[in-house]
Amino acid sequence: MRVLGIDPGLTRCGVGVVEGVAGRPLTMIGVGVVRTSSDAELGDRLVAVERGIEQWLDEHSPGFVAVERVFAQHNVRTVMGTAQASAVAMLCAARRGIPVALHTPSEVKAAVTGSGRADKDQVGAMVTRLLRLDTPPKPADAADALALAICHIWRAPAQNRLQRAVAAHRTSGASRTSGASRTSGAAGAPGASRTPGVSRTPGPPGPPGTSRTLKGRTA
Repeated sequence: MRVLGIDPGLTRCGVGVVEGVAGRPLTMIGVGVVRTSSDAELGDRLVAVERGIEQWLDEHSPGFVAVERVFAQHNVRTVMGTAQASAVAMLCAARRGIPVALHTPSEVKAAVTGSGRADKDQVGAMVTRLLRLDTPPKPADAADALALAICHIWRAPAQNRLQRAVAAHRTSGASRTSGASRTSGAAGAPGASRTPGVSRTPGPPGPPGTSRTLKGRTA
């Protein structure tokens, strides 16, 4: 499994590619940062982020893309830029038909360090250890991108099992509902009455001049 991890941001968008499977040593394929100038127009910055991510997709051909899920922050301007860069990353992957997964910062920290409250130095140190690197990737955005890729590789098997279980549950539920509908809709013999208390079968004819009485009405 080859995963491109993306730590979204307008000024620095971390990107990192990791290859491997859960339970086995992982390999870093590449790591870097897509940068844009804070003085440039917003549209131009988003185009620069798009071009940078497209280059990484072209060069490394990942099977999956893992993006950090954006959470609200006190600094609205910062979170807006992060959300916009995140949308660009998802668009680039979706346009190529590459599956995209979103992971929260706490999920990534817990997967890599064992604690959802780890700081950036701890994440960088564990990424360095797990990928057998000589030094921690710099800046922190690059290390976070690698951590996202590692998180997805380790969490993907459990997520796939959960998705299959949910799909199977929905399929069996739909089958039961369909079967119940067919059973409840089954009709009786043709011509049989569905109105309780009313018989459509007349009794034997009486003597001439007498009336025949049916249950609920007089003939």
